[in-house]
Amino acid sequence: MFFKLLWNGFKLKEVRNRVMFTVGILFVFRLGTHITVPGIDASKLQSLANLPFFQMFNMVSGNGLQTFSLFAMGVSPYITASIIVQLLQMDILPVFVEWGKQGEIGRRKLNQATRYITLALAMGQSIGITAGFQALTSAKIVANPNWQTYVMIGIILTAGSMIVTWMGEQINDKGFGSGVSLVIFAGIVASIPDSAHGIYVDWVENQRPDLQMQGWINIGVLVAVAVLIIWFTTWVQQAERKVPIQYTKLTQGAPSSSYLPLRVNPAGVIPVIFASTISTAPPTILQFLQKANINADWLTNLQNIMATSGWTGMSIYGILIIVFTFFYSFVQINPEKMSDQLTQSGAYIPSVRPGKGTEKYISGLLIRLATVGSLFLGVISIIPMVAQNLWGLPQIVALGGTSLLIIIMTAIQGVEQLEGYMLKKQYVGFMDDPVVD
Repeated sequence: MFFKLLWNGFKLKEVRNRVMFTVGILFVFRLGTHITVPGIDASKLQSLANLPFFQMFNMVSGNGLQTFSLFAMGVSPYITASIIVQLLQMDILPVFVEWGKQGEIGRRKLNQATRYITLALAMGQSIGITAGFQALTSAKIVANPNWQTYVMIGIILTAGSMIVTWMGEQINDKGFGSGVSLVIFAGIVASIPDSAHGIYVDWVENQRPDLQMQGWINIGVLVAVAVLIIWFTTWVQQAERKVPIQYTKLTQGAPSSSYLPLRVNPAGVIPVIFASTISTAPPTILQFLQKANINADWLTNLQNIMATSGWTGMSIYGILIIVFTFFYSFVQINPEKMSDQLTQSGAYIPSVRPGKGTEKYISGLLIRLATVGSLFLGVISIIPMVAQNLWGLPQIVALGGTSLLIIIMTAIQGVEQLEGYMLKKQYVGFMDDPVVD
């Protein structure tokens, strides 16, 4: 069905142009991830390659951090800024709440505020990460470590992050899929060949001849598990809870009833990204303290507790996923705003009072959906970590769950957008026909 949809889509010139535009933007992004920032020796970052924080941040940046490239920050500052703006609309900052109610004009103001916050976050993170890596690497990555160099690197990385954000917006407007997700998607897909080769080297090439067959069997099992996870994730991500709604004000040709689709996993993959970043940051900070000759037993114990390779670290990671899933579900779907929108459109949920009653009903439904979604995200993300911990698999396998989630959900978004576009094209002639009384 997917290939048939793609084939039918490529028959349309506008679809081909959108796809080629998206591919062109992603090509430019991948090209930029291979241009190292001036004044940086990226080869010194190899000593940090096994740090969970480095691996996670490198994945979110679209694999631009491993070369300390112009696009090393990726879309991480933009994702954080977007969540901050969404939070401020939840009765925290009155002006943002007012903008959220102003339709298209308000949306433009919120987008502008998001860009300013992204700019500030990108500058702070750029300088902070550069200084942190300089302290953690035994052979320093910055050639001339002074404040002028750090400011220059910060400006370059900030400019790169803003360019990547602009690329994502261009994909949203002129291409297919979610631009921010596609940037991360492109980096993960580009790293698959190297990851596959690394697993082959560890399990087959470097093993004794009598153990190489076992290595191939392990690779086969890993592929089978990955296919199973892809199928299960696709099934859950496409599942919806259809809330029936009816209309009190009928317009000509409008249905008397419809439904409100709510995904079983309303938060998407953002909770996993945030939980991964937060859970891997403390071990990195603790390692930084140890590098600074601040040695204490409590630091070592705390590092062992927070490490995601241990059971306590995985438990903390799972709890963070659950918390962020509930939190981001209510950020994505605001029950109060949804209740107001239904009232304004003359719609209501059968057997539910409009206004506060509808808001309470949607909140309860969202809690149940977030419970299922958080368990789903937690299981998919932690299973590879458990496997890596039990059987000593390569470290890259531990991040396999998060990578698969991002790849699958981004692909589903793109396919759904293509389906919607094809459906619109199919009925555009009918929609453009004049109504005959």
